[in-house]
Amino acid sequence: MLEIKNLHVELEEEDKQILKGVNLTVEAGKVHAIMGPNGSGKSTLSYVLAGRDGYDVTEGSATLEGEDLLGLDPEERASLGLFLAFQYPVEIPGVGNMTFLRTAVNAQRKARGEDEMSATEFLKEIRAKAKELQIDAEMLKRPVNVGFSGGEKKRNEILQMAMLEPKMCILDETDSGLDVDAMKLVADGVNALRGAGRGFLVITHYQRLLNHIKPDVVHIMSNGRIVKTGGPELALEVEENGYGDILAEAV
Repeated sequence: MLEIKNLHVELEEEDKQILKGVNLTVEAGKVHAIMGPNGSGKSTLSYVLAGRDGYDVTEGSATLEGEDLLGLDPEERASLGLFLAFQYPVEIPGVGNMTFLRTAVNAQRKARGEDEMSATEFLKEIRAKAKELQIDAEMLKRPVNVGFSGGEKKRNEILQMAMLEPKMCILDETDSGLDVDAMKLVADGVNALRGAGRGFLVITHYQRLLNHIKPDVVHIMSNGRIVKTGGPELALEVEENGYGDILAEAV
């Protein structure tokens, strides 16, 4: 589904290389987790895949179901089915949550040649999904993320993901700043979306999120490369022993 080959990326303004040959394949129906110390390039990988400005791809490729991602605008990548949940979701004052979501859903449907969702259909759908995520109806009426707690912002992003039904979901440290209850709610929302036609790339520092979102494959990233790949037991090894031994092996 998502295939990354020999991806090299630099920061445009600093001429500093961040990714130094990333190779990764995420299959449909699978959850892959990326762990690694600060500065290893985990978040940069997510930003580059989503099309964030400020990064220069100097070598390599990234495709989603055979389509070249790197040559597309961010909205075109989203229409293909790519979704990025940010570590720090942005606030959008003056734009209502419901308006934002209905506009996003219908923009994607239009790009795929599908009929737009009517107001009645949308209202029924979003209320059902919000209830599953324990999102209060009043929260849907507020401006996007304005005045939301950290947990509310993350649940709101999972609601966006549930409404957009992407093919490839990237979660960039979505557990950051969450207490145990909020993290479990977010994880439950993610698990409800797992299925044969959807892949997940979960970027995290800690095993604790992976207690709730069980990965099929775990990758360790360091210095702009994936240095080790294994099963869920690899995350447990990191939790118990840290990254030291794994990074020493990679030298």
